[in-house]
Amino acid sequence: MIDKVLLFFERYSFGVCTYLGEKFQISQAKIRLFFIYTSFLAAGFPLVFYFFAAVVLDIRHFIKRKRIQFWDI
Repeated sequence: MIDKVLLFFERYSFGVCTYLGEKFQISQAKIRLFFIYTSFLAAGFPLVFYFFAAVVLDIRHFIKRKRIQFWDI
């Protein structure tokens, strides 16, 4: 059961932890735990940062995809 839940979140997450882990060469699990623990301590502020980072990463991915399609024409 736990494996299904973990697979669901890894498949449908925004990729913020993956991006930060690759950028700073830190384990993704440690970054996820950091967000979980700090959101309990800081009353949800890290969740705001997480969603903001997800939006920024999604926009960057969208712009890169559009730029490639524009130059392929």
